[in-house]
Amino acid sequence: MKPLLLLLLIGGSALAQTFSAGIKGGLPLTDFLSEAQGNSTTKTNHYLVGPEVELRLPLGFSIEFDALYRHFSYTGISGVENLITSTGSSGNWEFPLVAKYRLSGKTVRPYVEGGVAWDTLAGLKNTVSEAVCPTSESVCNVLISPPAANSKTTMGAVLGGGIDINLKLIHVAPEIRFTRWASDYFNLTGVLNSNKNQAEVLVGVTF
Repeated sequence: MKPLLLLLLIGGSALAQTFSAGIKGGLPLTDFLSEAQGNSTTKTNHYLVGPEVELRLPLGFSIEFDALYRHFSYTGISGVENLITSTGSSGNWEFPLVAKYRLSGKTVRPYVEGGVAWDTLAGLKNTVSEAVCPTSESVCNVLISPPAANSKTTMGAVLGGGIDINLKLIHVAPEIRFTRWASDYFNLTGVLNSNKNQAEVLVGVTF
């Protein structure tokens, strides 16, 4: 019985040292949407936040998985005689899975990372209205079908680097991360497009 209890304690201690969880947040350096043409405006909320988990492996390697949330909105106006206005907003979940390599060090350990990420829209809401302006002064607003996203999910490649600061009870890890998405999956009839290139500054706090 005692050897079994000792084995369980050793296994639990090893698991606590190799597995960590916490929260990651940061600021996007690029907008989620870009203006393609026409009189368009976009707004990407200046935050990303979500949980993270990490499995530490021997020789300085580890595997990290995040679930990061952001929100964006857009307004697009196109046309000359008939003005077509697109407005909408959506949540956005990003799921990066990266392999990390830390250099040796006691308190401060620089690291590099690379992997893949999946991205999906959540709660997309959009409307499109057409303002028909004839020669008379009357204006007729007509609601037409909103443009649909080509796809609500996409994936891409992730590269990044940062510094892992060991504060004994917690680890604080500021980093810069770049993602290249495989496709321009959100295209509003040529007025607004989602960016394929994404850069962000993140800070992870794990226990």
